[in-house]
Amino acid sequence: MFGTFPSRGVWRRPNLRLVDLIVFAALLALLFGLLRLAPALNAPFLPKTAPSTVSTDPANLPYYAVRSLFRMFVALFISLVFTFVYATAAARLRRAEKVLIPVLDILQSVPVLGFLTVTVTAFINLFPGSELGLEFAAVFAIFTSMAWNMTFAFYHSLISQPRDLDEAARVMRLTKWERFWKLDVPSGMIPLVWNGMMSFGGAWFFLAASESISVLNHTYALPGIGSYVAAAIKQSSLSHVGIAIVVMVFLVIGVNFLFWRPVVAWAERFRVEESAAAERPRSYVLDVLRRSSVPDLVARPGRPVGRFLDKITRPFGLAEHPLQRPAMRARTGDVFFAGAVTVVAVFGAWKALDYVHVHVGLGAFGPAFVDGAITFVRVVILLIIASIIWVPIGVWIGMNPRVSRLAQPVVQVLASFPANFLFPFAAAFFVATGLSLNIGGIFLMALGAQWYILFNVIAGASAIPSDLREAMRLMDVRGRLRWTKFILPCIFPAYVTGGITAAGGAWNASIVAEVVDYGHHHLVAKGLGAYIAQAATVGDFPKVLIGVAVMSVYVVGLNRLVWRRLYRLAETRYSL
Repeated sequence: MFGTFPSRGVWRRPNLRLVDLIVFAALLALLFGLLRLAPALNAPFLPKTAPSTVSTDPANLPYYAVRSLFRMFVALFISLVFTFVYATAAARLRRAEKVLIPVLDILQSVPVLGFLTVTVTAFINLFPGSELGLEFAAVFAIFTSMAWNMTFAFYHSLISQPRDLDEAARVMRLTKWERFWKLDVPSGMIPLVWNGMMSFGGAWFFLAASESISVLNHTYALPGIGSYVAAAIKQSSLSHVGIAIVVMVFLVIGVNFLFWRPVVAWAERFRVEESAAAERPRSYVLDVLRRSSVPDLVARPGRPVGRFLDKITRPFGLAEHPLQRPAMRARTGDVFFAGAVTVVAVFGAWKALDYVHVHVGLGAFGPAFVDGAITFVRVVILLIIASIIWVPIGVWIGMNPRVSRLAQPVVQVLASFPANFLFPFAAAFFVATGLSLNIGGIFLMALGAQWYILFNVIAGASAIPSDLREAMRLMDVRGRLRWTKFILPCIFPAYVTGGITAAGGAWNASIVAEVVDYGHHHLVAKGLGAYIAQAATVGDFPKVLIGVAVMSVYVVGLNRLVWRRLYRLAETRYSL
């Protein structure tokens, strides 16, 4: 076959197709929108004269929705970068892992208002005279509601990589940079995408607190759909809140259709299975992008950059972990490292306690722990009720492919919808019926936390191998025996994951669920969430510090004493 050449058709330049025009027009529209949005981000800003509310004219809602969506995606990008760096360091550095993971556990327990109270003034001073500082504060607050869950998911995928893939990376002598992009990221892509989607949905819940920031007895409002709802609630305008809810529904559906659904379908290429899945996620947007040549043209200039990074990272060495370490050297290093960490931790705790002692006294911890116990009871009641309701529904959806195909998009939208947009209607109901927020707060917390249990149970039920289902059917196992011996053990790991996430979401949701404003009505429930929210509003930093510390103690203590043990039980006894 020497001397043969391709036919003339192979050399012919492909014609411009309709799909290329569509993708190119969408790309131009995105760039044009970003360019038009950029000047507004750097608008003049003076803290003393800054507006404390935004207009509730519905004509502004499209612009507000775009501003909010931009903040969400910027926070998602920062969360992704943080996840890659932090999770990789925790998984690959043995000594650092002993510090980074507990720190991440504590950060996950700190409520969004705790971060806002400390960082708003710093960001405003970082960009004096510009609204950019307030934008950074809002983005940072949204970031704190996204990053921790994504980081935990990627970390668990790194420490549970199959041994054969690790050996393949050693045999191919991949550098650390090459291993990260060729093995670490692909192997963790599916859990990262699904947890990123859940974190993105959970971040909508704190949008109002991130865009209408109350600190030091002053409220700073940024144009956005969250601040719009906050202004409508202040005016007791349920009609404007209803309009915002309709816009929000369209926004959530659009984001799921245009972004998350294509990403979920694309991530399926990284699934490692012995047999192909019966039904894989489909996305019309992804199909259009795959048929277009525009994405390849856009990515082509970045390929030389990738090859350059491969070359300059080779001096950092190969991605090989020593199989054996000298015991004496390792033990000596561990002792010095543990000593240094202990000194830093004790010094930080001493300074914090001294700060609290000087300003309010250490006795203030007592009432905070009592309030924490009340919120803890609400969290437990929420988890029990949500489990009773949503576990059977999640199993029914997950074990029926036809139902799952129809119900999963609905569940994704429900999980992504910011439940606190419904708080004004709930508050109006509480005022009309005289129901105390001490009881109604459980319902408000459940609106934002229950979906984590449903989402994870659906995922766990849909992952049950078909051969196990067939065996149960052939043995005619039904009723209670089917639930206790087959379904519950199979979904237990997924349920534990959902329970941990739902509990953390409930503690954070208590910040906005235990203090609800509706017009001239100010409803307050007894609890740690109300304690922190009220302290943050008036700028009482010592009490904010106490509240955050107490909430961290409750959340971290529960995780260590209960959830982590259940997680180990799920891994060792009920892992499929």
